[in-house]
Amino acid sequence: MQEFLTLANGLADLSGEIARKYFRQPFEVISKADESPVTIADRSIEEAIRATIEKARPEDGIYGEEFGIKPSKNGLTWVIDPIDGTKAFIIGKPTFGTLIALCEEDVPVLGVIDQPISKERWTGADGKTTLNGKAVNVRPCPDLKSACVGSTTPAMFSKTGPFYEKIEKAAKMLAWGGDCYMYGLLASGNMDVCVEASLSPYDFCALVPVVENAGGIITDWSGNKLTIKSDGRVLAAGDAKVHAEILKLLR
Repeated sequence: MQEFLTLANGLADLSGEIARKYFRQPFEVISKADESPVTIADRSIEEAIRATIEKARPEDGIYGEEFGIKPSKNGLTWVIDPIDGTKAFIIGKPTFGTLIALCEEDVPVLGVIDQPISKERWTGADGKTTLNGKAVNVRPCPDLKSACVGSTTPAMFSKTGPFYEKIEKAAKMLAWGGDCYMYGLLASGNMDVCVEASLSPYDFCALVPVVENAGGIITDWSGNKLTIKSDGRVLAAGDAKVHAEILKLLR
């Protein structure tokens, strides 16, 4: 695992250099086929990460947001989101991040959330999650009415129904915005729940080891463990009791 951690941290260093180069600078914003935005920073970061992986570990697969899938020859696949939170990046809001995951077959076993502006990096693997090298853990929460809940945007629930209204009424607070940064805050014990929908594997694979190795629980909305093949509905909590409460609301 140490070999993989060293490579993942090197990839995050590389991506951070590129992100800082473009952050709050003028650049063209392109609309993809699904009308989501992409920038030269997204594509430059993924190109650099892919080239580095292919040189260091040519048998490994790569699943990236911008340039698709390179099949694995050894059961290991790197899952990359060069800028998770492109809209935040475009407006100069430092809550985006680069996500780097390593999956064994379909299961995430290593995850990195890197915020290159604040220079905060959460790394989860092998029983431990760290923030800039220091071990972190989720916090206990007695129940949902005491919980601070985060989600990126209500728009992502357009196909699932506005169930978040139930959570907003039941929880202490529901804060919008944050993308992957929320999950780092959850792992560090600053908030209690993240709930989202309509995510792709490159949006959530890196989150799994970060949350789990910090002592949290992260599943789909049926309570199943997340894999590359999961449907994109994600529920993460620092406390299993609160996680169970929200699963009941989702049903």
